[in-house]
Amino acid sequence: METLLAQSPKKIIIEHSDFLDVNQTEIPDALLLQGNVSINHDGVRMYCNKAYYFQTENYVKAFGDVRMIQGDTLFMNSKYAEYNGNKKQAYATGNVVMRSPEMNLVTDTLNFDRVSQQAYYNTNGTITNKDNVLKSKSGRYYANEKKFQFLTAVTITNPKYVVKSNHLDYYNNSGHSYLFGPSTITSKENFIYTENGFYDSKKNIGHFLRKSYIKYKDRLIEGDSLFYNRNNEFASATNNVKITDTINKGIIKGHYAEVYKQKDSMFVTRRAVAINLVDKDSVYIHGKKLMITGKPSQRIIRAYNNARIFKTDMSGKCDSIHSSQITNITQLIGKPILWNFDNQMTGDVMHLVGNDQTQKLDSLKVLNNAFIISKDSLGTGFNQAKGLNLYGKFRDNKLYEADIIKNTEVIYFLRNDAHELIGINKNVSSRINMTLDGNTIDSMTFFTNVDGDIYPDKDLPENARKLRGFIWREDERIKTKDDIFPPEENEMNEKIIKDSKAEMAKENVPMKIRKETLDYDKNNPKPKTEPIPADKPAAK
Repeated sequence: METLLAQSPKKIIIEHSDFLDVNQTEIPDALLLQGNVSINHDGVRMYCNKAYYFQTENYVKAFGDVRMIQGDTLFMNSKYAEYNGNKKQAYATGNVVMRSPEMNLVTDTLNFDRVSQQAYYNTNGTITNKDNVLKSKSGRYYANEKKFQFLTAVTITNPKYVVKSNHLDYYNNSGHSYLFGPSTITSKENFIYTENGFYDSKKNIGHFLRKSYIKYKDRLIEGDSLFYNRNNEFASATNNVKITDTINKGIIKGHYAEVYKQKDSMFVTRRAVAINLVDKDSVYIHGKKLMITGKPSQRIIRAYNNARIFKTDMSGKCDSIHSSQITNITQLIGKPILWNFDNQMTGDVMHLVGNDQTQKLDSLKVLNNAFIISKDSLGTGFNQAKGLNLYGKFRDNKLYEADIIKNTEVIYFLRNDAHELIGINKNVSSRINMTLDGNTIDSMTFFTNVDGDIYPDKDLPENARKLRGFIWREDERIKTKDDIFPPEENEMNEKIIKDSKAEMAKENVPMKIRKETLDYDKNNPKPKTEPIPADKPAAK
């Protein structure tokens, strides 16, 4: 019996009214209250100019300058309101304003359930929270969590950006926003798109998943997981990263990247590759780490640790690569090797020089220990030339002329027009000039201190047909764009792509906020209350 009494609804208490009347004809079973009406019910106070109090049903209808106060945290004003004391539900309409210390909500009609501490509206609402103004067609407010939930078009306007979404959870105290489904954040600096995102409006940092990207004027950043800090315009991306240079039409790919917009620089690793369009052909540059710096017209690409380069007519590898848009020079540094068609070139340092006007490959410098090798067109031997430095010229991306200077040596298989071997030229000189036609040496001219001879095939032994330092490295040659990646990076790539597809296939994937954004309360579970029906007010 005591338990039943404890659970029975408390009665609404009329604390004051200037005038009280009963009119069974117009309002049966109700008290008419007029003038400075004051009502109290289990922690909530209601004030109005006029009210009907239905004692049997424990129900109030309030008119004129209605004010409802719950403790010192929630205040509501309206022209008209209803309150059900048995269900502890309120309905308000007519210029409704709900206030708390953290926010101000303005709408036309509002329902409030005191049991679940939830309020909802379907009549367009505007919420003001410090610097943020939220507007939506409908919304739900969770008073205990200080949280708004919007399931229709919502816009957050901040002095620095505008957020738009069809499903957004917003926390008043922390300024945290959780975005679900197609959502955008637009600012002067950039445009962000996400279908599963988190944004902290106080710290101006965010984390975005699922088809997300950040678009600047000069670049587009995509990845499975994006972190963004608006304060210093820093962004990082993880897994399936793609950064597009929208001005130079270049693309950077990898599985981890950091972009420092204010410093015009980015860092990419984990199967990193820079792809640039040169003369209608793509140039691929790979390194375990890539650094891209400089403004759009002054980009510098640095690739280091097992760096590699590939285009359809040329490929190479070395310890590191330095490619400058300012000088139009790509340097291969540290044990470089370069293949152009069937020509293999090595040296201590290599410079590929582009033409500023045509944007085509113009010339080549091989500095210190220059060595060029190509297979004899019909036999099993190798044409070879070496010296201190090599200076080559390109036509249509083919090496057509080369000068080798200082301490030069050559072995060359001479053939007649019928492609018959007529001898093997082996000599030394101070300088060699040779012209090439695709895979074959067309002519060779020797300058100063020439010493050597042309040997019949039978007179030159096999051990004399290779110059000192000869190494044929055809098995290392990079023949496709996929060959620029070491096997371990390809294995990692396959696993990441597989995991990414599996993750994308899931529906309603819970968002795991990255470490950079972990300053939010994980220990506040959502209330297990039934939602208020949205089809009718909380009234009698």
